[in-house]
Amino acid sequence: MLQEFKAFIAKGNVMDMAVGIIVGAAFTAIVSSLVGDLINPIIGLFTGGIDFTDHYVVLAGEVPADASLEAAREAGASIFAYGSFVMAVVNFLIIAFVVFMLVKMVNRIKESAAREETATPVEAEPAGPSELDVLLEIRDALKR
Repeated sequence: MLQEFKAFIAKGNVMDMAVGIIVGAAFTAIVSSLVGDLINPIIGLFTGGIDFTDHYVVLAGEVPADASLEAAREAGASIFAYGSFVMAVVNFLIIAFVVFMLVKMVNRIKESAAREETATPVEAEPAGPSELDVLLEIRDALKR
């Protein structure tokens, strides 16, 4: 059973998947920073500085007016946090677009590499005598 496990781990697919997960986790941190530190402030400029994260509706319980989402949760109120959901959807769309652009760039690089491989001319082997030439030589040799 240990040998089977070692063979399973040594397969290329498992190693590729492990590398993909590790790179994906690092990439997630980069994209989260891109969204949180660069894109959301730009969106905030166009929306007048509105951050949707703290928008919610109190379903049950008492919450002071103008309390943040954290304060409403700490107060034990039942809340409908639609702002967090809206920001999660916006973040998802931005992350999905960034990943799409990354995949598109990688595919373009792969295609150009494939085109270069097919464009490389293959040196043709020198052509030997044709069948007719061989037959003519045999005929001439037999005449002698």
